Amino acid sequence: MIELEDVVKRFPGSAHPAVDRLSLNVAQGEVCVLIGPSGCGKTTTMRLVNRLIEPDSGTVRIAGRDVMQTDPVELRRGIGYVIQQVGLFPHWTIAENVATVPRLLGWAADRTTQRVHELLTLVGIDPATAGQRYPRELSGGQKQRVGVARALAADPPVMLMDEPFGALDPITRKRMQDEFLRILRSLSKTIVFVTHDIDEAIKMGDRVAIMKDGALLQYASPERILAHPADAFVDEFVGADRALKRLALLECRSAMQPAGATLPAESIAAEASLRDALALMLQTNTDAVAVIAHGAPAGVLTLADVRGASRDDGAAASRAVGSSGT
Repeated sequence: MIELEDVVKRFPGSAHPAVDRLSLNVAQGEVCVLIGPSGCGKTTTMRLVNRLIEPDSGTVRIAGRDVMQTDPVELRRGIGYVIQQVGLFPHWTIAENVATVPRLLGWAADRTTQRVHELLTLVGIDPATAGQRYPRELSGGQKQRVGVARALAADPPVMLMDEPFGALDPITRKRMQDEFLRILRSLSKTIVFVTHDIDEAIKMGDRVAIMKDGALLQYASPERILAHPADAFVDEFVGADRALKRLALLECRSAMQPAGATLPAESIAAEASLRDALALMLQTNTDAVAVIAHGAPAGVLTLADVRGASRDDGAAASRAVGSSGT
């Protein structure tokens, strides 16, 4: 869906390219997270996709079409864009902000109104009560929801998200991450998502691109990166607790054993993460919990099982949290 091939971008006065012979592919419906230290080229890479920045060499394609051969206005109207600062028009109502792109595209008024109501409902904002309010009347989390709704308004196949939750407090940020993942699973958009937070990258990405000095060091699933960092820099970047981070990606059902005649007293949902199971074992001072699926015992998970999963070399196809039914 999105292809970057040998892309180079230099800025005047800089000794090194901001993006240096970068090649990566983002499949349709996939979330690609770009991450790395400040100045690594992640935001520049994202902006190359919608021609806010143009490459010096190499090719950027969307659905097989070279973006440099596409009218930039047409290109950007087909790409949703969400930024940390949200960028809502302060003197427009919430409904008017969400309707921005449909109006630019010449949609009929009734179609636009229906779409605005649909999207505000999707992101958890009541269009009847909030649609006529102004951005200054909303909380930071509500503004971010409106920003996501506006980016989705014309149903673009591609979305770019630049630190969209970076300005939110930790509780609101987690809630927005969970909400956005729910929306993504229902809409199947192709996403390029920039963040500086490795925990957010692991949670949000189908694949994570770790960059340094404009170059791509590793591009793989979060589970693969945590299990097999490509080099010492990636190992250090993902953190010393990468085994715990990896447990947060795996469901209890992926490591449980068949249930015996006697079940442990403590229980946990099959779709809960192995990190949640470990926390429960430590909290209750036990070394085994029953795993429950559809209201009935499905297996037993032991502390040894959790330890084994944390050391798994990734050869087995472990089930990631939230992947059920997708």
